[in-house]
Amino acid sequence: MNLECTSEYVDWEADVPVIRYRALDALGCVEHGFSTRLGGVSEGIYKSMNLSYTRGDKKAHVDENFRRFCAAVHMDKNKIVSTDQTHTTNVRVVTEADAGHGILWPKKYFNVDGQVTNVPGLPLISYHADCVPLFFVDPVKKAIGLTHSGWRGTAGRIGARTVEVMAENYGSEPKDIVGVIGPSICQSCYEVSREVAEVFEKEFRMTDMLMYAKGNDKYQLNLWEANRQVMLDAGMLPENITITHWCTGCHPELLWSHRKTGNERGSLAAFLCLK
Repeated sequence: MNLECTSEYVDWEADVPVIRYRALDALGCVEHGFSTRLGGVSEGIYKSMNLSYTRGDKKAHVDENFRRFCAAVHMDKNKIVSTDQTHTTNVRVVTEADAGHGILWPKKYFNVDGQVTNVPGLPLISYHADCVPLFFVDPVKKAIGLTHSGWRGTAGRIGARTVEVMAENYGSEPKDIVGVIGPSICQSCYEVSREVAEVFEKEFRMTDMLMYAKGNDKYQLNLWEANRQVMLDAGMLPENITITHWCTGCHPELLWSHRKTGNERGSLAAFLCLK
């Protein structure tokens, strides 16, 4: 399968395939990547690159998966900072004291769906299986943010909140921030109810690109376009925003989708780290 494009790429011949973005590569100040299902050691419903310790997989398998993926993206596994994602708009400032949170030692903070830092060598990760990963890099102030944005987080504009926290803590200017809307569920695969549609009708500029009705009080929602609007409204420049071509629902053999398999699955992860 070949979905290569000018903005994102994968080396499928690598032992551990990683989805990467040329816009982030070009900055020269970060390592980054998004996992696929390939390249790990997990078995059964978790085959093979499951990166979650909370889905029932063997810890030894997840440990090895992290070791392999971190080697592929040039990050220190022992310093990863993970979150307890609950579809909030909470964004946490991460420091050296958080190194290893949720990986080497148990989670001490919860209900966090976004993280920011200006500490080099401190990898941020977020977990995904349809919800949108949002990458933020300020190459001027040398600060980053990584956010998990499902429909609730998108409606609550967690992407804009991430930009605000970067501005408050690091002096980031929205016009300088480079953003990526990463692999997640596309509009064609994402049917929502009338109740969800009404939330987006109130919050966003309505176009068929964002959402359209399909009858019987069902709608097709485009989280990619919604998050693009969130980034633009936060002051980011359109030329600094990259949108994925990878849909979790369209490619279940390569990416996990909660919509497709429910809880019988592993988890993908987004990684972002300042050099």
